[in-house]
Amino acid sequence: MGQVNHGSESFSVLNEGLVSTAIGGRSGDGGDDVTEGAEPVTRAVEVPPFRFSRLGPKGTPRLSMQNLTKVATAMARGGGGQGAVPAGFTYLGQFIDHDLTFDATTVALGEDVSPATMLQGRSPSLDLDSLYGAGPADPESAKFYADDRHLKMGRTVRAGSDAARDGHDLPRAGTGRGRKAKRTPLIPDRRNDENLAVAQTHLAMIRFHNRVVDTLPASVPAGQRFRRARARVVRHYQWMMRHDYLPRIVEESVLDEVWTNGRKIFEVGASPLDVPTMPVEFSVAAFRLGHSMVRANYNWNRRFDDGSGSLDLLFAFSSTSGDFLGDIALPSNWIADFRRLYDFGEAGRADLVVPAQKFNRAMRIDTRLVDPLKNLPPGSFGGPAVPFDDPRANLAFRNLVRARMMRLATGQQMVALLRSKGVRVRALSRNQIVNGNNGADLSGLSATEKDNLVDRTPLWFYILREAETNDGKLRGVGARLVAETFHRAMEGSRFSIVRSPDFRPSLGPAADTFRMVDLLLFAFEGKKRLLNPLGDST
Repeated sequence: MGQVNHGSESFSVLNEGLVSTAIGGRSGDGGDDVTEGAEPVTRAVEVPPFRFSRLGPKGTPRLSMQNLTKVATAMARGGGGQGAVPAGFTYLGQFIDHDLTFDATTVALGEDVSPATMLQGRSPSLDLDSLYGAGPADPESAKFYADDRHLKMGRTVRAGSDAARDGHDLPRAGTGRGRKAKRTPLIPDRRNDENLAVAQTHLAMIRFHNRVVDTLPASVPAGQRFRRARARVVRHYQWMMRHDYLPRIVEESVLDEVWTNGRKIFEVGASPLDVPTMPVEFSVAAFRLGHSMVRANYNWNRRFDDGSGSLDLLFAFSSTSGDFLGDIALPSNWIADFRRLYDFGEAGRADLVVPAQKFNRAMRIDTRLVDPLKNLPPGSFGGPAVPFDDPRANLAFRNLVRARMMRLATGQQMVALLRSKGVRVRALSRNQIVNGNNGADLSGLSATEKDNLVDRTPLWFYILREAETNDGKLRGVGARLVAETFHRAMEGSRFSIVRSPDFRPSLGPAADTFRMVDLLLFAFEGKKRLLNPLGDST
């Protein structure tokens, strides 16, 4: 995703990235693929640098800036309604995105840039280097670890009657109070402190790793416990994505086809052990689907209920987009109630199910963004501050301009590419592009601007229109891009369920079941007091 200096670009699932330490090379335990219980094999060869790639042709001629501005304004007038996906998956998606890609290129908003010149600061494999850095033995990453195997956790600060609590905030460096206090999160990817929801997701992944370490058999030697734990964590993480996260946002028939018959457009025939590239059609367009899933308000916990957990406040209670309103860490009254973000009824835990009116569902995947994303806080995109309603703070505008800078292929060009590779795909009609299905209202565009949009639809907008006309699930171009990129990212990971097709999860309720709720139940020991420390409303 991207580091942003006065308008330079980031490729993040929710909002803009921040200056972050780029982790070069494959991170982690220094070994290659392992099976659980086996010692990894160390490679002697140097790992090639990560890079971005282009799947489709260049998208020329491009839409005018005036046309893009009108489309972006229409997109950010408010969300089109709730979907069926629990809201926690919005921020799990952001966490996954940060595990996949980090564009460390510094360019001005609007300046042309090519994939060859983009700096990839994240392993484009689903191997959790955003969680592990380069491992506890690495001098630069050792600060993230409590010892040679456990990741650090942080402590919240007292807020009224809510006492300070260990293990419910990210670990942080710095002391002091006030707006000049340092609150640097001690995590490899500081973008995971862009908003409170992704920060609490990262914290849950820390807890998951630490619990896996603690539940390894006593027979595992001390020097191998971190490696064994990471292998188990990554494979369960990948299984959860393939069987729980992806089917919620992508047509399952496309996922099944890719996992059964292989890829047709992305790195076809690549050696499984080669380092994957990151296709810009995925990072700049397809996997920005999460922007449309963001809610304006959340029933966050018992203290901030009935929609009072606003998106603006989720930004504020972070170290990147906000400043904790003057505190040095997360106040205890803002600890997440995970029962409101994920449906634990899926795991048969009726005791962890909240009333329907308290539960948060993500917005439907479509061409609408909630209004707060029209005016992002400057910290979320690296600044500088701009006037209210300035397009530069509009997330939709930034996405569309970013694609224009990349000369990204249009939706129509990607349909043609897929068809040329033997992929059956149903193209959007003119009516679907212009009118959609309860999505962005483009009536403010002139006839010529509508014609131009239909002729060369920006890929991100095209993919969202596809989902909008498919009950909020990716189909066609978007489904294929996401499915194939995830397949390759899992295949190219050091610990891979694609290369280990016999793997079955051991930390869930059954040998073929491991969902995000199962991950959370394991990480938080199945205890209500940990998943919801503030208790129920009285």
